[in-house]
Amino acid sequence: MNDFDTLFPLRSGRTHDVNGPGARFFAAALMGACGGHCLWVRASFLPGTLNPVALSRFADPEKLLLARTKDQTETLAAAEEGLRSGALALVVLELDRPLDLTPGRRLQLAAEAGHATGLCLFPEGMGNPAAETRWLCRPLFSPSDSTLQLWSIIKNKTGTNRSWTVRFNEETHRIHMVSETAERSGPQETPDRRGLRGHAS
Repeated sequence: MNDFDTLFPLRSGRTHDVNGPGARFFAAALMGACGGHCLWVRASFLPGTLNPVALSRFADPEKLLLARTKDQTETLAAAEEGLRSGALALVVLELDRPLDLTPGRRLQLAAEAGHATGLCLFPEGMGNPAAETRWLCRPLFSPSDSTLQLWSIIKNKTGTNRSWTVRFNEETHRIHMVSETAERSGPQETPDRRGLRGHAS
């Protein structure tokens, strides 16, 4: 087993962060890898929309629950309840502000109690101080593969930071590592893949 396979799918019973223009792609791929039911929570005022049809490429849409909230406080409350419930494999929450340690720790304790994985989508440069890992995800231009991405782990409480080039396999519906790679100097983006780079629409 290579290093990437020990990190993705993400460790359950923990919370994790993801930043960058490929964050939703990362979350969708994780939803498919987790296999169980997923709750996706976002405030109604956030830009863009979430399209279950686009997400169905990655996982069974009948296992996806979407929740709209009025603000970040309500988003955190819904996510915490979902993580603690024991009925969900994954809870994804989209946030527009960084978390303080206390709400971050509450999410972590809820994930532990419910044996679920929590994934916070933040604008680049923001995060949850209690997260076990933080990822930066960027699409890469490829004329032959529009699913190619650069995934970098930029915070890792249990190991070192690394980067991988990955792709989504349409037949297996799984992420495959193409190669381990050095961090690139800047983002190399490809056009939005069915709404999952910036927003699913």
